Amino acid sequence: MSFYSEFYKQYEEAFPLREEVVGFLRNYFPKQGGTILDLGCGPGHYCGRFQQEGFSMMGIDLDEKMIEAARKRYPDARFECMDMNGIETIMEKFDTVYSIGNVVAHITPGQLRTLLPEVRKLLHPGGNWIFQIVNWDYLLTLERYTFPVKTLEGESLTFHREYEDISDEHVTFHTFMRSEDKPLFDERLSLYPLRSDGCLNLHSAAGFYNTGLYADFNKKEYVKDAGSGAVYVFRNDALK
Repeated sequence: MSFYSEFYKQYEEAFPLREEVVGFLRNYFPKQGGTILDLGCGPGHYCGRFQQEGFSMMGIDLDEKMIEAARKRYPDARFECMDMNGIETIMEKFDTVYSIGNVVAHITPGQLRTLLPEVRKLLHPGGNWIFQIVNWDYLLTLERYTFPVKTLEGESLTFHREYEDISDEHVTFHTFMRSEDKPLFDERLSLYPLRSDGCLNLHSAAGFYNTGLYADFNKKEYVKDAGSGAVYVFRNDALK
């Protein structure tokens, strides 16, 4: 069982819905209605919000506990437990596909190269593909990175995240949660960093046109050597 399964009850408290994310994504949706796909939807809070606003939402996630939680809390949206590498089984078209929260870093650059044509097939001509990852250009200059500790459930829990063994090929993502001094889970999994130049080149080769690269959802300027995130926006180039 992954830490995501252990963590699903606290996920929305640790990573609450943020209005700047909602506003950013909505700018790339049709003005009224439209079909939207969330890759790595977690417990579904963004899908639920957009469904309430009149969009037809579908969310996928690999973790069964996350999908169970999403279906119970947001029954009007559609949720499927599946790997993002299996989206070729989805038979409909979308106006926008997005993935937030560094989900794309869980697949290798080779898997991303295979995934991108499938994302493009799912999009209507001119549709948008948006994803957020950490700023690997900056993080790959470090030996180790520790995120700020999150306190949860009235400060009874602490949630810790660290990047260890940082290299161009592989990063160890160490996550653990404690209740006072008692460990609740402790797990390490692999992430696969991709610098911005490599990411842009992969998308260009797959037929996407880059329309934006930002440090955050407030459209702050992306700077390679700054400790920020990376939010990419691509359009399905209908001419190709």
